[in-house]
Amino acid sequence: MGARALSLSYRNRELVYLAVVGVLTGIGFASVYIARQSEVSWGSLGYAIFFFALYVAAHLVARYTVPQADPYLLPMAGLLAAVGVTEIYRLGASDAFKQGLWIVIGVALFALALLRLRRDYRVLEQLKYVFGVSAIVLLFLPRVPGLGTTVNGARLWVHVGSFQFQPGEFSKIFLIVFLAGYLREKREALAQARPKDVGPLLVIWGACMLVLASSNDLGSGLLYFGIFLAMLYVATGRLSFVVVGMVLFVVGGGVAYEKISHVHERVTIWLHPWTTDKVFCPQTGGPALRQDCQSYQLVKSLYSIANGGFGGAGLGKGTFTTTDGRQLIPFVNSDFIYSALAQELGLVGAAALLLVFMLFVARGMKVALQADDGFSKLLAAGLTFGFALQTFIIVGGVLRIIPLTGITLPFVSYGGSSVVANFLLLAGLLLVSNRANSSS
Repeated sequence: MGARALSLSYRNRELVYLAVVGVLTGIGFASVYIARQSEVSWGSLGYAIFFFALYVAAHLVARYTVPQADPYLLPMAGLLAAVGVTEIYRLGASDAFKQGLWIVIGVALFALALLRLRRDYRVLEQLKYVFGVSAIVLLFLPRVPGLGTTVNGARLWVHVGSFQFQPGEFSKIFLIVFLAGYLREKREALAQARPKDVGPLLVIWGACMLVLASSNDLGSGLLYFGIFLAMLYVATGRLSFVVVGMVLFVVGGGVAYEKISHVHERVTIWLHPWTTDKVFCPQTGGPALRQDCQSYQLVKSLYSIANGGFGGAGLGKGTFTTTDGRQLIPFVNSDFIYSALAQELGLVGAAALLLVFMLFVARGMKVALQADDGFSKLLAAGLTFGFALQTFIIVGGVLRIIPLTGITLPFVSYGGSSVVANFLLLAGLLLVSNRANSSS
């Protein structure tokens, strides 16, 4: 059996794993149906067939455009998206329909990216400055009067009529493309730290940081800073850049803690989520225990994780609403979906989910190592590190390892911008992988 599996082509192997994902999706939806209605519905099978057909379509495009690409990345992305939409359906059927629609759009753009760039994606390097400027413009959009809106203290959403999206998710990919092109071109000069070569890089990065700081988008600020340092280290091999960057981050974090009330509040909630004496509550304007006010979400999230125990309550059997129907954890399907999954799947299921993320990162880094040109290496490394750091930031915040920030769990959290951006990220990795494997 093992020898036969090894003899399968990349794309046939991918198809087999996608079939497994389809079965797991069907089991997940069936579990939710049984928990809700105490019976198995054909609807659960319908959802599984729909998503399996969707990913088979993506597989067919990949078979035509990137036949030598890594066979595990698409199935793992499909599994993460299936876990997310299943849990979102369990939390609210209407949101699951919207999420499913965004997954369809994400797969469509994934296919379009593969078709348009299948001959040579390295043409993107010639447009690196366009991508750099576009990244800043996208980050600035939420600050435009009449377009941007503030959610949970961060101004990072854009409304155009009934359409709403988060431009920072796409800005992240644009900035990675810019950094990959610029660092590839100036790698030797940057290793010598000449001001004229470092200058444009710092201007682009500084502008992004300024916009993010003014938007109170702390999660994305940390994400962009980490991507910048990681790609700079990969390009130059100079650990001193990382050390200086971390020192600047600590100093900047200290200043932000003292000067920016939103940052001060997030750190305070992280360090002291529970109080025995009442403190000032901004929401009510009066005194209250912190766990009943500013840290309400985080505390309820920690209780949810603890309630899952080792084996979990089971899909569809978690407790997320009060007896009068009020949500125990606000925004549970986006910022805190990991808490919901940890309660219903337990420590075993939550650890298995993190293992899938780790395997995705491992395959992405392998793609970067196999690439035979500087731009491809930096592009794959940047995309993979961005994916890994974003996962760590949101899971670390939910588990109270670091201060909580409002970014999404890739492929899993509710949100169209995040889903579409991550499918474009997946397309980039498959394009690099196909070229690396074809030339080896």
